[in-house]
This record gives sequence, C-alpha cells and structure tokens, in this order.
Amino acid sequence: MSKHSHHGHGNTGQEKEAGENKGNPQGNGVSGSAAGSSKNPGQESQVNDTNKAEGDSKIPEVKQAALEAELADQLKKYAELEIKLADLNDQFLRKAADFENFRKRVNREKQELTEFANQNLLLDLLPVIDDFERAIKSAESSRDFTSFYDGIIMIEKGLTVMLENKWGLKRFNSAGELFDPNRHEAIQMEKSADAAEAVVKEDFLKGYTLKDRVIRFAKVKVLMPENSAGQDLNRAAGGAAASPPAGEDAGSGDKK
Repeated sequence: MSKHSHHGHGNTGQEKEAGENKGNPQGNGVSGSAAGSSKNPGQESQVNDTNKAEGDSKIPEVKQAALEAELADQLKKYAELEIKLADLNDQFLRKAADFENFRKRVNREKQELTEFANQNLLLDLLPVIDDFERAIKSAESSRDFTSFYDGIIMIEKGLTVMLENKWGLKRFNSAGELFDPNRHEAIQMEKSADAAEAVVKEDFLKGYTLKDRVIRFAKVKVLMPENSAGQDLNRAAGGAAASPPAGEDAGSGDKK
C-alpha cells in the first residue's frame, strides 16, 4: 500500500512537470531565446572592443604620417634657407671685397691728389724758370746790367700777372692805408704829430691774398699819434707784440 502510494506521488510530480510543459509549449523556446540573448551582449562588447582597438591603433599611424609630412616640409624649408644663407653670404663677401677695393682706390687717388695737387701750378712756373735761365745766360755774355735789370723786371711782372689771373694770388700795397690788424703786421712803429690814427707808412714785406683771403700779412712800419700808448696797436693786432728789426724800438722807432 505504501509502496503504491510512493510510486503514485512520483508520477504525480512527473505529470505535474509535464502538465506545466504542456501548458507552456514555448517555454523551451523562451528559455533558448533568453539564453541566446544572454550571449549577444558579450559578443557585441567584444566586437566593439576589437573595433575600438583597431581605431586606436590607426590614430597613432595618422599622427605619425602627419608628423612625417610636417618634418619633410620643415626639412625642405631648412634646405631652402641654407641655400639662401649661402647666397647671401656670398653676396656679403663680394660686397666686402668690392668695398675694400674701393677704399684702397680712394686712398690711392687721395694720395696722388696730395702729391700732385700743385702740378698745374708748377707747370705754369716752369716758363718763368726758363726766362730766368735765359736772362742769366744773356747777362753772362753781354755783361749789360741795364738789359739784365729790365729782363728781371719783365719776368717778375709776368709772374705776378700769371699768378693773379690764373690762380687768384694778388699782391696788395699797404702804404698810406689805415692800419688793419687783419691785413697788417706792425714790425715798426713811429709816433708822428701829423698822424690822427695809426697809418701804414711803409711796406717792409708786401702782403698777399688768395681769392680775397689774406694768406700773408703785410709787414709794415706804422705811424702812431703822439698821445697814443705803444700797447694800443698791439691790442688792436690781437695782443701780439710787435717785432721790430734789430736796433729799432717798436714804441718810438728810435734807434738805440
């Protein structure tokens, strides 16, 4: 009895399970579908990870290609700059050499100008020397003092005219002029009752101007008013003391 009862209970459990399965004929399918769906997310995740890894591996390759292209461009620019630098350096060296040659040429020309600055003047003086030689030879043969003297006067006149007309060198006379410290140098002074101001009485050495500029003062004897002090003329002449000839007194003109 009990054995039958136990067997019945076992069948009842099987029947119950079969009934449940019969009541839900798609249960196995649902379960399979669920199982299948439970596998898909993992697979998708794995695929995504693979794609991401592949994408990540391509990014460095793109960056590397870009860097290589930029490096190649920079190297090209560097090579171009090197060529330009070499060209500019060559130009600089050429300019430096040209300037050095120019400097040497200018210095050489300057030296030549200094050495031969008076060439034309000397050429103009050569005929005067020739005239002196002819006058001397003529005097040696004739011993005629009058002719020799007249010849010297003519040579001197021709020389002064040539220097004045061609070179602007002019001789000026000072006798009778008021003393001018810009043109005259007082060598001797003499007091006179007839002199109201300092007046040049005599030229000891004539003065010269070059194109209206005094290049040599006339050395003169000056008449001074009797009431003037000897130092007044010296101050008018720029404070320079007069230099009378030996044995002459610059203040009075009297011989010692």
